[in-house]
Amino acid sequence: MSSHTQAPIPHFIRNIIEADLASGKHTNIFTRFPPEPNGYLHIGHAKSICLNFGLALDYPGHCNLRFDDTNPEKESEEYARAIQEDVQWLGFQWQGEVRWASDYFEQLYDFAVELIKQGKAYVDDLSAEEMREYRGTLTHPGKPSPYRERSVAENLDLFQRMRAGEFADGAKVLRAKIDMASGNINLRDPAIYRIRRAHHIRTGDVWCIYPMYDYTHCISDALECITHSLCTLEFEDHRPLYDWVLDQLAVPSHPRQIEFSRLELRYTITSKRKLLQLVTEQHVSGWDDPRMPTIIGMRRRGYTPQGIREFTRRIGISKSENVVDMAVLEACIREDLEARAARVMAVVKPLKVIISNFVTGESQSREAGFHPEHPEFGSRIVPFSKEIWIEIDDFTENAPAGWQRLTPGGEVRLRYSYVMRCDEVVKDIAGNVIELRCSIDQDTLGKNPTGRKVKGVIHWLSAEHALPAEIRLYDRLFTVPEPDSDKTRDFCEFINPASLTVVQGWVEPAVRDAAPETHYQFERLGYFCTDRHEHQPGGKLTFNRTVTLKDSWAKDQG
Repeated sequence: MSSHTQAPIPHFIRNIIEADLASGKHTNIFTRFPPEPNGYLHIGHAKSICLNFGLALDYPGHCNLRFDDTNPEKESEEYARAIQEDVQWLGFQWQGEVRWASDYFEQLYDFAVELIKQGKAYVDDLSAEEMREYRGTLTHPGKPSPYRERSVAENLDLFQRMRAGEFADGAKVLRAKIDMASGNINLRDPAIYRIRRAHHIRTGDVWCIYPMYDYTHCISDALECITHSLCTLEFEDHRPLYDWVLDQLAVPSHPRQIEFSRLELRYTITSKRKLLQLVTEQHVSGWDDPRMPTIIGMRRRGYTPQGIREFTRRIGISKSENVVDMAVLEACIREDLEARAARVMAVVKPLKVIISNFVTGESQSREAGFHPEHPEFGSRIVPFSKEIWIEIDDFTENAPAGWQRLTPGGEVRLRYSYVMRCDEVVKDIAGNVIELRCSIDQDTLGKNPTGRKVKGVIHWLSAEHALPAEIRLYDRLFTVPEPDSDKTRDFCEFINPASLTVVQGWVEPAVRDAAPETHYQFERLGYFCTDRHEHQPGGKLTFNRTVTLKDSWAKDQG
């Protein structure tokens, strides 16, 4: 079985695979994940990764990683490397070497020649605009190009000359000859090769003609003997073309294309073009900004591969609309971190507290475990001193009903330490509270006070021992669930101005040497992760808030 944390949820693709195995149509399942290396992967790709690689783990078979590198102007090695790292970080490994569509360029060319020889492809001189005009509409059939009836010999000659670089970019294309009156516009003689002089990341300047995606993809699948070619629903209308190409050629297999609904995650966007806009217009710091829905961004924020895999399991696979609220993803991350993150204390907005009856040598520090359910995580000493810091939000002079934190004259339990009473409030000339004078009950270390109940527990830090840390409080990038749904407005207008707040906070000395990408629960504050790039163990400590302890967004918006 796969590395999913729970049993797989049945869906229609699993039903198809199980039927194919039961009937003997297939004895092994071969899938592939075929991204274009023209950007960083996002949460929608994570769904596809977990589906393709997960099925190959759950059933006998394997999954290939194959780059669709047929559009050289937008592709880069940087993107290709990042994609490989993302797949492995999510917990999957492809079969054999990484594959590339460019591995098949010579075969793709030979197959195109074969189509020409069969009279099923021709070289067209129409411009892109003219081709659109000739193609027709959903209600009107297309009309044939004046070049459609060129002879086989002429087409072979022109196609060879296209490859040799005799014609300008865009001057000619090779088109499949199918049906200009088809109700499916994809079958109205689609282009399968175009002239484009662009340096390719793998083949350099060897080629000046490049195959189109629909033509390349199905043949690549067939050459790799993929059994189930899984893609999102926007390719459903392309399936007849997928099958037509393979039906014409002597390929080793004919994979079955199956479509499923793409993921639409609320409070974010998953368009590569719009994500690139966020980066280029500097609304975010880069593709790995922790507010981005990119896998590299979610990783930097502190999301875990286990949590993301559980999210993709939970949302399921279907053909129906797959619009999911961000709270579902956050809940999966929160649940995963609940079990794996050590718990420590931090203070984000400190308020100074002086312990008036602190006695050196008598007022004690205390040992505390890193996780109440995982003693194997170990423990640390939580130091106590005369001056401590508490969260400013844990004190009020005018307590509302049900308030269980600190008030003048009131008591609270300091987490892992004494019961403390507020005796005096110190203010500045503007009337702001700047310091509290408090006393501890010396008999309450590790036990309850005698004759009274203290309900409230707050976190705190010894000012003498606490370490300074940059704490980045991340929130959702957009203020509305569907930021790109209003086509009359730029989606950037809905960017949440409070999506990032950077504060100078303080943390326990126990985290001093934490490595980058170490997860913690800051008690009562949320889950945090040391930044994978800027955090310096033993030096500048930098923490990113991964997710709050509970879904506060809905309450705040209400």
